[in-house]
Amino acid sequence: MSVGQITLSSITKRFGDTVAVDDVSLQIEGGEFFSLLGPSGCGKTTTLRIIGGFVYPTAGEVFINGELMAETPPYRRPVNTVFQNYALFPHKTVAQNIAFGLQMKKLPKTEISHAIERSLDLIQLPGYGERKPNELSGGEKQRVALARALINEPTILLLDEPLSALDLKLRKQMQLELKALQRKVGITFVYVTHDQGEAMTLSDRIAVMNEGRILQVGMPSEIYDSPQSRFVADFIGTSNFFEGTLISTDGELAEVVSNTKPPFKFVCEHRENITVDTPVTVAVRPERIDISAEPNSDLPNCLRGVIQDESYLGTTQQYTVQTDYPTPLIIHQQNIGVKGVNRFKQGDTVYLQWATESATVLRSD
Repeated sequence: MSVGQITLSSITKRFGDTVAVDDVSLQIEGGEFFSLLGPSGCGKTTTLRIIGGFVYPTAGEVFINGELMAETPPYRRPVNTVFQNYALFPHKTVAQNIAFGLQMKKLPKTEISHAIERSLDLIQLPGYGERKPNELSGGEKQRVALARALINEPTILLLDEPLSALDLKLRKQMQLELKALQRKVGITFVYVTHDQGEAMTLSDRIAVMNEGRILQVGMPSEIYDSPQSRFVADFIGTSNFFEGTLISTDGELAEVVSNTKPPFKFVCEHRENITVDTPVTVAVRPERIDISAEPNSDLPNCLRGVIQDESYLGTTQQYTVQTDYPTPLIIHQQNIGVKGVNRFKQGDTVYLQWATESATVLRSD
């Protein structure tokens, strides 16, 4: 067993008639950067608080480093928490905020002073010890909150949407710093966020939650490339969806016929044990669809359409295309080479095609 390992066994938490966490089982390995991702109200923060001991589960068990936590209070767990609002003491200096936990342990002043200096170096704020929180930027406050949590040398750090109050540019910068910090200290980070991009950037693994349940756990690439439900495919990034029925399978290939009139036939990879005649959803990512002025006979899936709208997104061009399929499709084409070359405009007739491995067949929710 690795230090910093967390095991949740059949955790349920009820608040009156509301089930906030519903039979969640999960193992987080020591040293992982693990994210709990989902929309507001999905149970991710409650799950984090159960790990930290701020909330006790209605049913189920929590193990940290192989030890049953039962009703062990937060201060007796090898865990510290960084909150969304930083929770710094406004009347204390940066050094006093960072030192708070060590002062509670009544460590010698010299030892505390050395620990503060090491912490300020770790968060790249040397010389900031005498400043007050109101003299710091949002990013600096977040670093101080991290230093205060890490100075007690926990084996696990819990982070509850710690970057959500920052503007977009600073949040991106802090994501990189946070990931580098986790690699440097080498402890387990459990991170709560509703931001898909943030989870994909930071995490070794992600648990996608909805309505109190974990829908899928995996590395970012697994979650994105092989979603196991329509919710996951829709929540992580963008997908085009086609509703239909699985009509045949041949090894790793599956044929799906849409529910539309006229029907369309799609050939996809058969990644799940779904039987013939089952209602399914075909999901295709916008960047996996080839858009061209002429059809390509090498690609089996083809829809003819007209561009309704096009948007320049910097590295990509986004097209909204209306085909004979009722729902408009979103396509992302990478911008490469000379500006303005090989772009389509509104009203152009185009062909949308994709390979079998670019489509995911899902059970209809």
